[in-house]
Parts: sequence; structure tokens; C-alpha cells
Amino acid sequence: MKVKVTLETGGRRGKQVTVIRGITHNPQVIEKLTKKIKSQLGTGGTIKGKVIEIQGNHLPKVSKILETEGFTVQ
Repeated sequence: MKVKVTLETGGRRGKQVTVIRGITHNPQVIEKLTKKIKSQLGTGGTIKGKVIEIQGNHLPKVSKILETEGFTVQ
């Protein structure tokens, strides 16, 4: 499954957020994945619909975690 990982700062008072889009699994799977990413990075994050937001600039680390979980990162 292809997912898109981007870095956003808009609307967040200049704070950087790593955003993961394109996950089409059910909410339980998304929640498990979010917990795994947050615990491995030691940072906070949230789920908004089917979009995962991780606090900070973690593009390479998040991409690596998603690839080990079987996702294709764009």
C-alpha cells in the first residue's frame, strides 16, 4: 500500500509536524501503527480521520518504520 509522508508547518504556529496520508486500514490498525511510531520515536502525535500526525520533523525515521511494516512510502 502506498502512503505519503510529508512535513507541514501551516496553521501550527511554525511547529513542524510529520504527516502520514493514504492509509486505508480500519481505525484499530491505524491506532496500533500510530502507537508503534510514537513509542519508537519518543514523541507525541495524533490521528485525525485516516491521517496520522507526528510531532516534529521525523521524515526519514517514519519512512523507515513504515517500510518495515510493509508500506510503500512516496
